[in-house]
Amino acid sequence: MERNGSFTERVYAAVAAIPEGKVATYGQIAAAAGNPGAARAVGNILHRNTNPSTVPCHRVVDAKGRPGRNYAFGGPSAQLKRLESEGVKLIGNRVDLNANNS
Repeated sequence: MERNGSFTERVYAAVAAIPEGKVATYGQIAAAAGNPGAARAVGNILHRNTNPSTVPCHRVVDAKGRPGRNYAFGGPSAQLKRLESEGVKLIGNRVDLNANNS
């Protein structure tokens, strides 16, 4: 990804590119946005997402496949339900990263 725009803009662009039925981790998004060590910053940025229909932040999980503890649109269970409705494979309360990585 080109390094045009702010880090926040690059994060939003990387998340917007995740196809339905796939997920990415906070670390993968940080790397795609040009700052591989900024996984926590990605979480903070996505928590302030004002346009979830364009920036599908529900498709971003932690490195172990767990939903965001503070998922802004209904909490972790709502995030898992959205992912499952898109066909993302879950193992308990986690995403199967081997089957669903973008």
